Amino acid sequence: MTHLLSVLVQTPAHSPVARPLTYESELLLPPGSLVRVPFGKREMLGVVWDTRDDADAPLMDPGKLRAVAGALEGITPLSATWRQLVGFAADYYQRSLGEVALAALPPQLRDLTPKQMERRIKRHAKAGASDLQESSGTTNSVALSAEQTGAIVQFDTQKGPFLLFGTTGSGKTEVYLHAVQTLLARDPDAQAILMVPEINLTPQLEARVRARFATLYGEDAVVSLHSGMTNPQRLKSWLAAHNGTARIVLGTRMAVFASMPHLQLIVVDEEHDPSYKQQEGARYSARDLAVYRGRLEGAKVMLGSATPSLETWHHSRPAAEGGRYVRLEMPSRIGENSELPFVRRVDMNNQPKKAVFSTPLLEAIRERVARGEQSMVFLNRRGYAPVLACSACDWKSQCPHCSAFRVFHKIDRTLRCHHCGFTERVPRACPECGNVDISPVGRGTEQLEEHLAELLTDVRRPNSVSALFPEGEPVRVARIDADSTRLKGALESQLARVHSGEVDVLVGTQMIAKGHDFRRITLVAAVNPDGALFSSDFRAPERLFSLLMQAAGRAGRDATITSRSEMWIQTFHPAHPLFEALKRHDYPAFAAQQLKEREQAGMPPFSFQALVRADARTQEAAQGFLTTASAAAAVQLADLPGFDQVTLYPAVPMSIQRIADVERAQMLVESPSRAALQRFLSTWHAVLHATRALPECKGLIRWAVDVDPLTI
Repeated sequence: MTHLLSVLVQTPAHSPVARPLTYESELLLPPGSLVRVPFGKREMLGVVWDTRDDADAPLMDPGKLRAVAGALEGITPLSATWRQLVGFAADYYQRSLGEVALAALPPQLRDLTPKQMERRIKRHAKAGASDLQESSGTTNSVALSAEQTGAIVQFDTQKGPFLLFGTTGSGKTEVYLHAVQTLLARDPDAQAILMVPEINLTPQLEARVRARFATLYGEDAVVSLHSGMTNPQRLKSWLAAHNGTARIVLGTRMAVFASMPHLQLIVVDEEHDPSYKQQEGARYSARDLAVYRGRLEGAKVMLGSATPSLETWHHSRPAAEGGRYVRLEMPSRIGENSELPFVRRVDMNNQPKKAVFSTPLLEAIRERVARGEQSMVFLNRRGYAPVLACSACDWKSQCPHCSAFRVFHKIDRTLRCHHCGFTERVPRACPECGNVDISPVGRGTEQLEEHLAELLTDVRRPNSVSALFPEGEPVRVARIDADSTRLKGALESQLARVHSGEVDVLVGTQMIAKGHDFRRITLVAAVNPDGALFSSDFRAPERLFSLLMQAAGRAGRDATITSRSEMWIQTFHPAHPLFEALKRHDYPAFAAQQLKEREQAGMPPFSFQALVRADARTQEAAQGFLTTASAAAAVQLADLPGFDQVTLYPAVPMSIQRIADVERAQMLVESPSRAALQRFLSTWHAVLHATRALPECKGLIRWAVDVDPLTI
């Protein structure tokens, strides 16, 4: 007997075959089964989404149906709750089911034949059984503070979801680990997900988790999932989670889709971080999906941050005021004498013109070096300078393929576009007028590293705690950013130098501003934070406050030297309310002020937004597609319930309107009702497809919907 199966394959939302496809199968495979199916001239991985009733058979042309090539045996079908999570993500974020489902699976599943997969699963099962037989021991107990104990008691006795609002250094990670430890001890099958925003934070947390749990539950009980892993590594971790061998999955945003049959706890560390929002393909928010998945599977969810997103903070109000999250507060740092760093503001209006480092800040860094302590200088801009310019003809290092400047990298003497990657050697003279006097404009981390080394040439290191670094050596300045850590293992090597005391002054981007536990840093300086104060992006102040507060948290983490820790802010606007709140470490006051402004302006979380983005060969074609689709919506969807609550703004170029010779435009869609916005977007999808097919939209390359965008 032949059965008809609805199968998902990986196709984008704007593809004409974005729907589930029908295939024949001699076996009645259950929903969630992984199969290989013919698609065009090749075979693809697919997920059986449903079986079709025999009554549907007359509607199908048997001559056009193709048969399933084979099922991946040995892999149990994906659960109904996993499929429901994928279905919700596809519906809410306006993507195709296949795109979301297949992107959530390990890439190597797409390449292996059923026989290869069968051999791989047998090897994995054998190795897993061996690890379990050899594992033994007990977990390490850690003394908890009163605040940590109180948070854990509330977590154990209430349903959640929870917001763990703890200042930097308050011991949030220990609360996470204690919650996991209690869960695994109570239920021998229970599983947990621990999510971090950045790949470079995963090894640090992984080492701590393995030290805590691997001895008791076996090495395979703790696995990682992030894009920095090789395909075989990701497949091995995914299989361990899928078959229940892995008790704990550590990962970045992709971990929210990990197939786990016994999931009971999801932790989202640094929940405010923008990295949890996917920016390509299906633009989902892993933080929001974690909350939905917890409700779907009956798992507890804990979001943690010292500077929560304003949406999360708004949802963690008292229940009587409409709050949906339980707020757990830990306002104090661990340690009897631990204090938050003292915030100093330097008015750069009173410093010499074009000064990079103020005199007081330089003196403070010198004092730290003399005491054998470390300093950190933060600037969220890599390279030597953002622009190279000619003083004679106003030529600038514009990228020929993007509406952006190429960044000057002095180390390899290149001009590099950070958007499309186009790179050229630095010209000997101005390409337009021949003037040899071309010079850098602005500053990047390379320039700060070089400049600091010059300013501190007369400073010598004191007696070191390590014999490896003797007294009297020059000050050591190191830089950590995306350029200096490009090679595999480079980040771990550089972090080890900092932890060992080899580095006196650390310069870097936001890579060093969050998550790291630097024990001997007592001074953190933000060199040029003013750019975000007056940005057109309404989220810019929130991101700046979060980044500065996270950076400040790197100072004084050792209780023995915490009283000397300081955060220095070099600014031309020292009286700005953001810096006033930062000086008091008063996130609630900052959040209240920001939420008040947003409520008055009708912005999230008091309204809901989506962006429709279009890429085309010309800006006119991109904006024309959006304008035509908007006009069609006004005519065809005027009777849609809630349409009067939806506002479509005019199409405009994106902030960087051209990347890699592709013009980009966007249209903002806004509504005070989430339901009305979702209803409109779902119905408008067909209109967008129809508009794409019009002759006047011939120059369009692609379009996409971004629900709950982080940047506008």
